[in-house]
Amino acid sequence: MKMTKKAITLSLGLVVMGSASFAQNLSDAKKAIDAEQYAKATSMLKSLVSSQAGKGENYFNLGDVYLLNEYVDSAKAVFNKGIAAEPKYALNYVGLGHADLVANDAASAKTNFDKAISLASRKDHTPYLYIGKAYLAQDKPDFDAALPNLQKADEVDANDKDPETFLALGDYYALQKKNSEALSNYLRAINMNEGLLRAKVQIGRMYKESRAFPEAETQLKEVIAADPNYGPAYREISELYMQWANFEPANFATKSAEAITNFKKYIDLTDTSFDSRLRYAQFLYYAKDYKALETETADIAKLYPNNQKTLVINRLQAYSAAENKSPNAAQLLKDFFAKNTDTTRLLASDYLYLGKAQLEAGEDDQALINITKAVSKDSTNVEALEEVGKALYNNKKYAQAAAVYKDAIRLNPNGKGSLTNYYYLASANYYNYALADQAKENPDKKLLVEADSALAHLNTTSPEFTLAYIFRARVARYMDDETSPKGLNVPYYEQYLDLVTVKKPELGAADAEKRNLVEAYTNLGFFYSAADKAKATELFNKALAIDPANANATAGLQQLTPAKAPAKAAAAKKK
Repeated sequence: MKMTKKAITLSLGLVVMGSASFAQNLSDAKKAIDAEQYAKATSMLKSLVSSQAGKGENYFNLGDVYLLNEYVDSAKAVFNKGIAAEPKYALNYVGLGHADLVANDAASAKTNFDKAISLASRKDHTPYLYIGKAYLAQDKPDFDAALPNLQKADEVDANDKDPETFLALGDYYALQKKNSEALSNYLRAINMNEGLLRAKVQIGRMYKESRAFPEAETQLKEVIAADPNYGPAYREISELYMQWANFEPANFATKSAEAITNFKKYIDLTDTSFDSRLRYAQFLYYAKDYKALETETADIAKLYPNNQKTLVINRLQAYSAAENKSPNAAQLLKDFFAKNTDTTRLLASDYLYLGKAQLEAGEDDQALINITKAVSKDSTNVEALEEVGKALYNNKKYAQAAAVYKDAIRLNPNGKGSLTNYYYLASANYYNYALADQAKENPDKKLLVEADSALAHLNTTSPEFTLAYIFRARVARYMDDETSPKGLNVPYYEQYLDLVTVKKPELGAADAEKRNLVEAYTNLGFFYSAADKAKATELFNKALAIDPANANATAGLQQLTPAKAPAKAAAAKKK
């Protein structure tokens, strides 16, 4: 989740102020921030801002909490108030620069950072430290800008009094998966302050990111044993179990359940604000607990109807309804789109879920439009096209289905389900042609050529797929000369029989093949009726052995048997 990286990389170890009672209050606020109790920290810091209005550090802490929760405008307002309250306090300019980075205004950020450095004393390392962490805290960390500032912080703090510098350096290397360098800095921070649980959690996180799941579990359980009330350890171990679950599908249910249990502990130990409940809802989505997600998001939507992040809740509420196939899913998604008029904020998954919900509601044409948009935004959604194709196919919209399957094959020629796409493309074209032919609409034989090409691909790539031979024979019958047929279907029926009766007789023993066997025997029987009556008789009898009441095989045999001449009248008796 987006908050996780920020919550981890922006640990806040601030300079202690002079007054003993004030220091204790500020220390409590910082402990709440480190424990990710943001609602509690916000309340405490607002109180400090009110009671100690001239102290710029109070504003910086409060603004940073707003940044952690992505309330950028609120953060900037607080930082500016801090500058007005104590103009020479440097870190509020760092806060403004951090907000500028979030807004992608690097030039303004540098101006504010330079101002912070100009205000700080030569022995104050904190501006460099927080500038470095601000560069790391972005969605795409600026490592080149972060490192010189963190190194300068280490240089200025010549006596190594602040372990936060090494914690930040550990984050710098961990984010780049340079584990040896990260570990050495985390251990250095711990050596300076054995009670620095954040560094120990970071080591567990580093193991998790390296997919060393057992080692990560051991590390994080040690943190929990040391302090059962330290919430971030539960968040990190819950994310560990979720990642573990995804890497071990066989254990997904068990691991994801552990993940949810630990995340609930994290929520209980932090706060139940909108933001924490939002994070929990996001976690339920990743854990695929859609029933719980639907309940949770419905409750949050009622409690916080005007929160600026309500659209995220609306999205998750609609997603969960779609996953649960709730009858109101399509309407919830349509309402979400109606509220979100800024289309640049719409995700590929928004279009995907709307399309899937419309499929469930029988709105095939609209579903195709939205799923196509989802694929255009993110090609990994291409498999959803197959669902649209199948719905159109089931509704006998064969021309539309074939068009969708062609797109699916083009975009995903060798992916999961690609062979099935070739089959349905061929089948849809076959039925499209056959129905049009029966209606005397003179269909284009290009449909048959396209179908035959798809089936030929199946014959080559999946030679034991029996239906490909059956459908190829059916297609060939339509491609044959109607008045003087040449038996174009014969080779495919014979290939089918060779497969299921000689090479792989176990395939022919399946109940599902009985109908195909009868079709092959009777069609071949009619073909051989003129040239090889004995062979034709044998084939019809094989069909009847499977289906004694089969009308085609019975009629074929009757045609082979010459009608008996009527008996001569008995001679008249002599008188």
